[in-house]
Amino acid sequence: MKTVLLTGAAGSIGSGLRRELKGVYDELRLADIKAINDVGPGESFHRLDIADAGTLGAAMKGVDGVIHMAGQSVEADWETVHRQNIVGLYNLYEAARIAGVKRIVYPSSNHAVGFYPRSRRVGAVTVFRPDGRYGISKAFGELVAALYADKFGIGSLCIRIGNANDKPIDKRRLSIWVSWRDLAQLVRIGLEHPAIHFEIVYGVSDNERSWFDNATAYQLGYRPQDRAEDYAADVLAKELPEDMTKVGPRVIGGSFADDDYAGDPNRFEKFRY
Repeated sequence: MKTVLLTGAAGSIGSGLRRELKGVYDELRLADIKAINDVGPGESFHRLDIADAGTLGAAMKGVDGVIHMAGQSVEADWETVHRQNIVGLYNLYEAARIAGVKRIVYPSSNHAVGFYPRSRRVGAVTVFRPDGRYGISKAFGELVAALYADKFGIGSLCIRIGNANDKPIDKRRLSIWVSWRDLAQLVRIGLEHPAIHFEIVYGVSDNERSWFDNATAYQLGYRPQDRAEDYAADVLAKELPEDMTKVGPRVIGGSFADDDYAGDPNRFEKFRY
């Protein structure tokens, strides 16, 4: 794989992956709605808005694979989520199909299954339980990835990212954290593994407290290098007691689930799926 398009390259995760993937591919084609002024050797830049389908065609020309990190990254009003994560995601897959791109790494999220209780270990093949509008959009993205894999042969690895950062900063992130180099390893599997058709994995490091069964990732060769537990003592020493009258501390999605939540915070435990 020679030319890889990285959308959302100016964002937090895009910037982290840009650092990790420097020099890995002949050309890392950076794309964002924001200007990137420090383009280096082996990089190029395309300014685009994924919600505007007309801006994607030029960036896709000659691309072997796409790392799609653009879009709305947190909970927001429906108009914002819809424009970036529904319309924008569909535009990207259509542009990739037209350009003949055969591999896409899609950043799904733990929020696609955010209403599962923390007491349950959640695998890749499971019913969606999104915890908000953002979670719905990420579930939609996985369905689009499945369609374009089955109908058009575009292989996709959907990475349900927990929290990508230098280190976990609170108790919840001890379960969902992924280091930059571990996330980059998953991205490279998504771009380079010959057997990728449509797969779902969890973007988490080797976390002792993980809520996820990441067997699919390990079957594809993922070997995480970092552990959230190495930071646990410092994190827990500073952690304040959780408010158990809310639903957030009870479910994978955390505070995203609290937004607009109404009724009994225990009721999710009664769901059968």
